[in-house]
Amino acid sequence: MLEKTKRVLKQSAARLRSVIADSQYSDGKLRNAVGETVIPNRANQKRDVEGLLRVDKKFRTYGPEDPKRKYHKRPRIEAVYSFLKTQYSMTTNKVRGLGNVACYALYSMLCLVLNREAAENLERPDKTVSPTYFNT
Repeated sequence: MLEKTKRVLKQSAARLRSVIADSQYSDGKLRNAVGETVIPNRANQKRDVEGLLRVDKKFRTYGPEDPKRKYHKRPRIEAVYSFLKTQYSMTTNKVRGLGNVACYALYSMLCLVLNREAAENLERPDKTVSPTYFNT
C-alpha cells in the first residue's frame, strides 16, 4: 500500500515525507521506505537503545520528545476518520474501483473542511461537526 501511495503521489509531483503508525507496522522496510517514520518499536524489539520511541499498554510514550509529540497526533487523525465513517458513509460507500473510492473519499474530506470553514466564518464553532446544518 505504501508503494502504491508513493507512485500516485509521484504522478502528481508530490512526495511522501513522513509516516505515523502503530507499533504493529514496525518493520525495517517501512522505516527505510520513507524519510521520516514515527512508529514505536514493538515489545519484542530492542529496548534501552537511545532514540527509540516506545509505547506501553496504556499508550504512554517513552523516548525522544520530537517523535513523542508527532505520535500524539494520531488520535486526532483517528477522530477525523471516525467522523468521516459515521457522518459521510465512508464505511459503506456505493462506488467501486480504487479511483472512484479515492474520489469519494476526497469529496467527503472536502465537505468536512468546507463545513468547518463555513461554521468558523459564521462564528458558530459548535456547528463544525454538523454536516446537516448547512444543508437547509
